[in-house]
Amino acid sequence: MTTASVSALRDATTPSAADEVRRLAERRRIYVRTLVACDAVVIAAAIFGGYLARFSTASPPRTGLPYGLIGVGLGLSWLIWLRTVRCYDERVLGYGTDEYRRVAGASGRLAGTVAILGYIVDIGVSRSFLAIAFLMGTVGLITARWVARKRLHRARSRGAGWSHRVLVVGDAAHVLELVRQLRREPYTGYRVVGACIPDGLIVPRTAGAAQQHLGDVPVVGSFRNIVEAATGARADTIAVTGSNELTASRLRRLGWQLEGSGMELVVAPALVDVAGPRIHTRPVAGLPLIHVEQPDFAGGTKIVKNVVERILAVGGLLAALPVLLLVAIAIKLDSRGPVLFRQRRVGQHGLEFDVFKFRTMVVDADQMVEKMSTLNETNGLLFKVRNDPRVTRVGRILRKYSLDELPQLVNVVRGDMSLVGPRPPLPREVAQYDGDVARRLLVKPGITGLWQVSGRSDLTWEDGIRLDLYYVENWSLTSDLSILWKTVGAVVRSRGAY
Repeated sequence: MTTASVSALRDATTPSAADEVRRLAERRRIYVRTLVACDAVVIAAAIFGGYLARFSTASPPRTGLPYGLIGVGLGLSWLIWLRTVRCYDERVLGYGTDEYRRVAGASGRLAGTVAILGYIVDIGVSRSFLAIAFLMGTVGLITARWVARKRLHRARSRGAGWSHRVLVVGDAAHVLELVRQLRREPYTGYRVVGACIPDGLIVPRTAGAAQQHLGDVPVVGSFRNIVEAATGARADTIAVTGSNELTASRLRRLGWQLEGSGMELVVAPALVDVAGPRIHTRPVAGLPLIHVEQPDFAGGTKIVKNVVERILAVGGLLAALPVLLLVAIAIKLDSRGPVLFRQRRVGQHGLEFDVFKFRTMVVDADQMVEKMSTLNETNGLLFKVRNDPRVTRVGRILRKYSLDELPQLVNVVRGDMSLVGPRPPLPREVAQYDGDVARRLLVKPGITGLWQVSGRSDLTWEDGIRLDLYYVENWSLTSDLSILWKTVGAVVRSRGAY
């Protein structure tokens, strides 16, 4: 980039745009500094707690080791490891599981390093003290990150938090699709402030004419003046999506033009519903080729998932026995009929099984579906009515808090279902599946899933299928843990439960 072009770019940057970029950068720095302070407090508490747990009920250590200095050194090393593994990288803060994975990985690596050094040097530091400190610290760090993230999400949803002001660049269809996806999850912090579309789609403005819009997004420029349009819209991020006119050389020049501007350039590749862990960029012949790995439908990780879920299901059934008994009594007192409801569903590879649920409707509910077809409030193959007259009084409470699904833990123990997976479909639904939707049957259905934590019955048929297929293609043990954790919040809020 020439000196003249850099100078021209700086001249084009208005004070208001520069102020906006600085303001957003300062908010990001404040959030990162807050995380560092929280991590320091959690680590200090974990080290002190480990010391108390080890030595409070026993005599103080007789080795004469300065545990105060050891604790300070351990705490500083822990913070250094967190920074080394890029746990404060703004690109992973506030969204996805990568942030948690990095925190756990940094703590685990430090614990391994300390264990190896302790074995080699053998200075006599209590192993139980270290084990308790690392366990408490790792759990505490992840919990603190979760709390900080929730506060950030709430602030972003209100428009008061650190969010990127995004200018979307691409053809009309791709711009609208990217805008729709970003607005679906405002807590991720990408707020669209304008769009740049191909020159041929720009309508010449006349005196007094209204500004051109794409949907409700203002069109602030074309491909010829992307940087100037971003500056005028006070954007700090330019998101480039699909367009035949955005060639590699044009995109490269755009990156050069942004040097020194403080704006970020992100590219949304035309890879629909493919998660990050399956995407790897490898430079080949000077080209950044994107390699997409095959979905994981078998192997050791799948075996671990099945074993762990069955163990958790057995534990869940034992822990929930008092609740199961109370619910059964309430159902029996509320309406005539059996306590449990058995329904034929389709599982992995199209095999049918009986799903167990607490009965929440009147006995002859299935026979009433045809008469109530005009009341259906969903599209696609689902049948849902918000104020369904077939649901009993107790049934409404059970559905609100998903207590009716507790007997499905038996299905998990039997191997018919998983704790996390796609929604278990009815045979009549499967009979109408096309080739794409049938991929839902490649894995076991789940008691909960992305559909459960993303709106449940409020989702359209298309959105539910999209989430199920996304899970099938991109599942991992980490994502399963994240979904299980989010399910707790979804149940408490009872959004979309009817």
